[in-house]
Amino acid sequence: MSQQYRSRPLGSSVALNEAYDTALLDLDGVVYAGGHAIVHAVESLGSAREGGMHLAYVTNNALRTPDAVAEHLTELGVPADPADVITSAQAVARLMADQLPSGARVLVVGGEGLRVALRERGLVPVESADDDPVAVAQGFGGPDLPWGRFAEAAYAISRGAVWFASNTDLTIPGARGIAPGNGAAVEVVRIATGAEPQVAGKPLPPMHRETVIRTGAKRPLVVGDRLDTDIEGAFNGGVDSLLVLTGVTDAAQLIAAEPKYRPTYVDRDLRGLLTGQPEVSEEGGAFRCGGWTATVRGEALVLDGEGDAIDGLRALCGAAWTHAGEGSCGLDAGKAVAGLDL
Repeated sequence: MSQQYRSRPLGSSVALNEAYDTALLDLDGVVYAGGHAIVHAVESLGSAREGGMHLAYVTNNALRTPDAVAEHLTELGVPADPADVITSAQAVARLMADQLPSGARVLVVGGEGLRVALRERGLVPVESADDDPVAVAQGFGGPDLPWGRFAEAAYAISRGAVWFASNTDLTIPGARGIAPGNGAAVEVVRIATGAEPQVAGKPLPPMHRETVIRTGAKRPLVVGDRLDTDIEGAFNGGVDSLLVLTGVTDAAQLIAAEPKYRPTYVDRDLRGLLTGQPEVSEEGGAFRCGGWTATVRGEALVLDGEGDAIDGLRALCGAAWTHAGEGSCGLDAGKAVAGLDL
């Protein structure tokens, strides 16, 4: 591993919106879920913006255009311009344009966001494998994407078309729970063809490149709810991250995280942007944060104390990550987590 592993969440003596110039915010599971604003998101982002922090919205969801996303955010009470939105559709379109000639035909399996991004890069979206596409672009198409679109992709790939995917998130959070994401749809085509796509979205370098180009951030903070996209993407890009517990990741998954999935900071929701972060201290194998102390006893993590539950989770991360080193923590955290009201 090229980077030193993180053994505990870091502290910050100043509010995160003062310590970083730009927040690179995931959308689904962070700002909204199922189209509705997540609790505390609107007011927290408003306060961060008023304090001088630039807000950029970085999403692996390729379904909607930046214009549509910005309009939705503004309707929710989070004013945004299309230029503030960076999507995996834009990242995959740039990746494709770097390899394909201008005017190349691309079979689209996805939504309007992907089609618009391809046109912006001089590529021509088509709908059928019989239109002689030289490539296939696959992105999240929403719950109503016809099954036949996967067949078209398989036909085109079997005829020699190069396959690209906006992202491979297996799941996506919604108002009713966790639903299959674009990664699940990619698996359908992979099984049918035996091919492997080139992928652009988080946590891979093309998405980080797209974000840096479009935001010009000097000291960014990645804010997300997923370990395997948001946090790993920050790790790969060498920038700090804040995990919020309003989406996919739960406490047990965070505690078990291997180094590339360990965030710099942990908080319940976007209010964490507006505050400093407490230190996790260690003495004699005991990890303390706030009123909580976490230790390893035998094959289990043990948590003692009282106070803010998120401090207890931070302490548990310190004990678990230190014990795991460069691996994933396999200690039993069930009883410790059950005692926290998160």
